[in-house]
Amino acid sequence: MRPNVCRACRPPQPLKQLFLTPPSPSARRSYAVNAPGGTIFQVFNRRTKWLQKERSAFNVEQSRQADYLKDEVAIRLCERLLDVKRHFPRVLDLGANSCNIARALTRPNPDPDPANPTSPPIADKITELICADSSGSLLYRDADLPFNTSTPMKITRHVLTDEETVPFEAGSFDMVMSSLSLHWINDLPGVLTQINHLLKPDCPFIGAMLGGDTLFELRTSLQLAEQERKGGISPHMSPLADVRDVGGLLQRAGFKMLTVDIDDIIVDYPDTFALMQDLQAMGENNAILGREMGAISRDVLLANEAIYRELHGNEDGSIPATFRIIYMIGWRESDDQAKPLPRGSGEINLKDFLEQK
Repeated sequence: MRPNVCRACRPPQPLKQLFLTPPSPSARRSYAVNAPGGTIFQVFNRRTKWLQKERSAFNVEQSRQADYLKDEVAIRLCERLLDVKRHFPRVLDLGANSCNIARALTRPNPDPDPANPTSPPIADKITELICADSSGSLLYRDADLPFNTSTPMKITRHVLTDEETVPFEAGSFDMVMSSLSLHWINDLPGVLTQINHLLKPDCPFIGAMLGGDTLFELRTSLQLAEQERKGGISPHMSPLADVRDVGGLLQRAGFKMLTVDIDDIIVDYPDTFALMQDLQAMGENNAILGREMGAISRDVLLANEAIYRELHGNEDGSIPATFRIIYMIGWRESDDQAKPLPRGSGEINLKDFLEQK
């Protein structure tokens, strides 16, 4: 059964415009690894995405209200650590946004059990968490909140020039995590390769990204509205990786013992304008190169609202928006790591075994 997360209706509040100068590049140092050779297709404008994050953090209250999706995904991502019986001295949160993973790790009682109604925070498994993001304003937005000091885990913030180039030494982390950031990366295979080189042998990468049919309701209704009003369509939503592609990308990056699964989170909104306003407050609005050439006109937005309700509207008058989350786990290869048996060495036919069950 797919979870359903409801959102309180509130009047739209326009975001203030904030024009900032991007952080100056720091002194060059040895990186974990360079991106592999080959053509890198530039799909996203990384400066535009940085500006969107900075503007999102400028209105602190609205930005915090719109963090419901990132907080929920971070909680579900961190719960996967409950099954890992290991302590991690040094962990990197790549693309940390407002440190949603740090907040989820310090959540009390993450694994309630009738026999033991209280459980320690997952943060007890970690000595130091380094939160890294290109947007300093978003990264430090919640630096004064209690979760920063509620557990012995040390939280360190590190502002990056860009998430596509990770400025840390190879083999310097016991785990790398990333939540809702990788879907804005142009060179995803290269970044995954860098993450693999950041890890010590037999250490995991655990990530979550938007993918597949995310916001398919908005995508289809916008296309139909533009086709009706303008006779053509423009790219208003970013292309996303499919779950079938992620396993191959992890293998290409050198990860072993892969686990990939998906989760659909459906959020109900009062109308499409509230949905778009929240996407902007999250810093998840469109950042495709050349997006300025296809600005959405008012008549297209009104047509989109009507089509969205007709095709996907709920009986109570709200509209659903589907966010498909792809979770991935991969381990850095190690000599003493468990390895699969050679092909053809099995003694039991899986078909016969399942038929017996």
